[in-house]
Amino acid sequence: MANRNTLPLYKKVWLKHTFSRAVDSLIFLLLLMLLGYRVFSYDHYSFPWFVAFLCESWFTLTWLTTISTKWTPAKTITHLDRLLLREGELPQVDVFVTTADPVLEPPIITVNTVLSLLALDYPANKLACYVSDDGCSPLTYYALVEATKFAKLWVPFCKKYNVQVRAPFRYFSEEATIEKSEFPEFEQESLKMKEEYGQLSSKIQNASQELNPCPVVGEYEIFSKRQLRNYPTIIKVIWENKEGLSDGVPHLIYISREKRPQHPHHYKAGAMNVLTRVSGLMTNAPYILNVDCDMYVNNPKIALHALCILLDSKGEKEVAFVQCPQRFYDTVKDDAYGNQLVALPMYIGGGFAGLQGIIYAGTNCFHRRKVIYGLSPDHDTRTAKKDFGFTDETISEKKTMQIFGASKGFVESANHALEETTFTPNDKPFKSLDLEAASQVATCDYEYNTAWGKQVGWLYGSTSEDVLTGLVMHTKGWRSEVCSPDPMAFMGCSPQDNLGQMAQHKRWSSESAWRIFGSQIGPYVLSLKYPMPFSLPTASLPMPVSCLIRSAEPGMWFPISAFVMYNVGTLSEHLISGLSARTWWNNQRMGRITTMTSCFFGFFDILLKRLKISDTVFEITKKDQPSSNNENVGRFLFNESPIFVPGTTILLIQLTALVTALWGWQQVENDGAYGLGEVFCSAYVVLCYLPLLKGLVGKGKYGIPLSTIYKAMLLALFFVQLCRSTITK
Repeated sequence: MANRNTLPLYKKVWLKHTFSRAVDSLIFLLLLMLLGYRVFSYDHYSFPWFVAFLCESWFTLTWLTTISTKWTPAKTITHLDRLLLREGELPQVDVFVTTADPVLEPPIITVNTVLSLLALDYPANKLACYVSDDGCSPLTYYALVEATKFAKLWVPFCKKYNVQVRAPFRYFSEEATIEKSEFPEFEQESLKMKEEYGQLSSKIQNASQELNPCPVVGEYEIFSKRQLRNYPTIIKVIWENKEGLSDGVPHLIYISREKRPQHPHHYKAGAMNVLTRVSGLMTNAPYILNVDCDMYVNNPKIALHALCILLDSKGEKEVAFVQCPQRFYDTVKDDAYGNQLVALPMYIGGGFAGLQGIIYAGTNCFHRRKVIYGLSPDHDTRTAKKDFGFTDETISEKKTMQIFGASKGFVESANHALEETTFTPNDKPFKSLDLEAASQVATCDYEYNTAWGKQVGWLYGSTSEDVLTGLVMHTKGWRSEVCSPDPMAFMGCSPQDNLGQMAQHKRWSSESAWRIFGSQIGPYVLSLKYPMPFSLPTASLPMPVSCLIRSAEPGMWFPISAFVMYNVGTLSEHLISGLSARTWWNNQRMGRITTMTSCFFGFFDILLKRLKISDTVFEITKKDQPSSNNENVGRFLFNESPIFVPGTTILLIQLTALVTALWGWQQVENDGAYGLGEVFCSAYVVLCYLPLLKGLVGKGKYGIPLSTIYKAMLLALFFVQLCRSTITK
C-alpha cells in the first residue's frame, strides 16, 4: 500500500467538448474564407476595403486565440479524505478581505463575508483574518468589533451543526441545511442565532444612519485624525485566539494603511501589499486567501479543497495559486444584464485550466506567500539570486532590504517564507503587541526604493492588480489551477442594474486597454495568453456599413454562415451549462450593448491616461444585498453619463438605415447591391439595442436624457453623410 503522504491529493480530468470544437473550427474556416474572398475578389482596393479587411483580420486572429484557449479543457478533482489523513500537518492560512468605501460597500456585507471566513472548516489556531479598510471608516471598524461578539456564538454553532452556508444573512434567508430531528436542540439554537444576528444588523444599520456613527473616544479616537485620503496607519487586533484553540474563533485584525495626498497609494494592489507585510510580521502563513468584501464562503471546506492542490507533491513544485470561480446569488431572472458569468468560465476558464492555468481574477484565490515574494519554480532556496537579479552567491541583509524594505522584522519573516521554513503557532506566538513594527510596514513611504509593486507582491501600473500579477507568475514558469467544488466555493453580489454592470465592464475594459498600451510584457504576448479580456476594448470600434460585403455578392454567405454557426455554438454552450435560451439571448444582447458603451469608453479612457490628458481613477462597483422589492429589476436605467452616447448613435444610424430601405429612399443599383442582407443586419442591431430603443421614448430614469439624444443625433448624421459620400465615390 502506498504511503499516505505519497498519494496524490488531486487529479486533473481532461474534458471533451467535441461539438464545441467542431463549431469553433468551422467558424474559423469561414473567417479564413472570408479573408480570402476579400483579397482575391476585388480589382481595386479602396479605403473601405482596407477597413473591412483590417477588422475581419482582427476578428479572425481573436477567434484563433479564443479557440486555441478552449481546445483542451480540463477540471480538477480533489481528494479531501487523503488530505485529512494529514490533518495535524495542515499549514497556516492568512485570509485577506478588502473594502474601500462604506457607502458603496456597506459594512454589513463585509461583516457577513468575515463571519463566513471565521467559520471555515479549518483549525482556528491556523487561521488569521485581516481586513483592509481603504476608506478608514470608523463604521467599518465598529461593525467588525460588534461582529466579533456575534462570531463567538456563530462559529461554534456552524461547526456543531455542520451548517453549509455560514454567512448569516444568507443562512437566515434559506431553510436550514440540516435535519432538525437529528439535533433536538437545533431549532432553539437557530432561533437564538437569528435573534442575535438581527440585533447585530440593527446596531450596524443604526450606526450607519448617524452622522458620527461612533464616539471618537477610547479605541475610536484615532479615527478623529482622518481626512479625505490623509490619515495615519491604523492597526487594531479585534480578536486574538490567545489559547490557540483549534475550535475557537480565529484571529481578526483591522488594517487601515496610511494615506497622504502627495503619495500614490496604488489602489487595491497597494492595499494587498500592506496586508502581505503586516500579516508577514504577525502570522506569516505560507498560504494566503484573498477575497473581496462581498464574496462570502459558500463551501466551508474550500480551504481544504484548495490545499489538496497546493500541498500535492506535484502541485508544490508547479502551482502558484488556486483560483475559485466567481458565482452570484439572487441573480436577476434570465441574467437580464449579462453579468452572471456562468458559461464563460466553464468554457474559457476550463480551457485555461487545460493550458498553463486559469487567470488570477483578483478574488477567491489561494496564493503561496513565497510566490508573492517573487520566487520562481526553480529558485534556489538559499540564494534566490535568479529571481531578484543578484549575481552574488548569497543575498546579504542589505540587499534583502533593497527588495523588501527597511523593517528588519519583516525581512526576517520574508526569509522564513523564501526558505520555506515559515513558523507555525507552536514555534512562535501571535505577535499582537508588536503593532509598532506592523504600522511601520503600512506607511505610505515604506515601499520607496524597494521591489514592492515591481518584482514583489501585487504589481502596480493599473487600477486592477489581478491579471498582470497572475501573468507575471505564469511567465516565471508557475502554473495555476481552478478549484470548483460542489457546492460552489464563494458567492457574491453582482450589480443589480445596468449602470453598475456598465461601470464594472468599463473598469475591466480600461484594464484590458492598459495591457495594449502600457504593458512592458507586450500586447501580442498578452493577447495570446488572455485573448478575451485583451480584445474587449478594440472590439468596440465600429465598422461602417459601407465596408460590408453586399448581399448580392456570393461572398455574403461566408459572414452569414459564420454568424449562424456562432449563435448555434454559443446557444449550445449556454444550454449545456444549464441556462435558458432567454439567458443566452440576454448575454448576446448585452455583449453588443456593452462593447459600444463600457468597452468603448474604457478604451479611450486609458488612451487619454496614457497621453497624460486625464488621471487614473479607481471606480468601485456599488454592492447591495438584492431586494425582492426592487422596482428596477430587469429594467434599463439611464443618466447624463456620456457612456450612452455611442450606443445611442449606433441605434439611430441603424434606424435611419431601416427607414431609408423600407421607404424606398435608398438608391438601388442595377445589380441589386443593397437589399435583404443589409436590412437584416440593421434589424438585428436594433433588436440587440432594444433597451436603448425603449429609452428613446422612456421617461425619468428609464429614458435617455435629451442631451444624450441630441449628441447622438449629430454624430449619427455625420456618420450617415460620411457613409453616403464613401459609397458614391
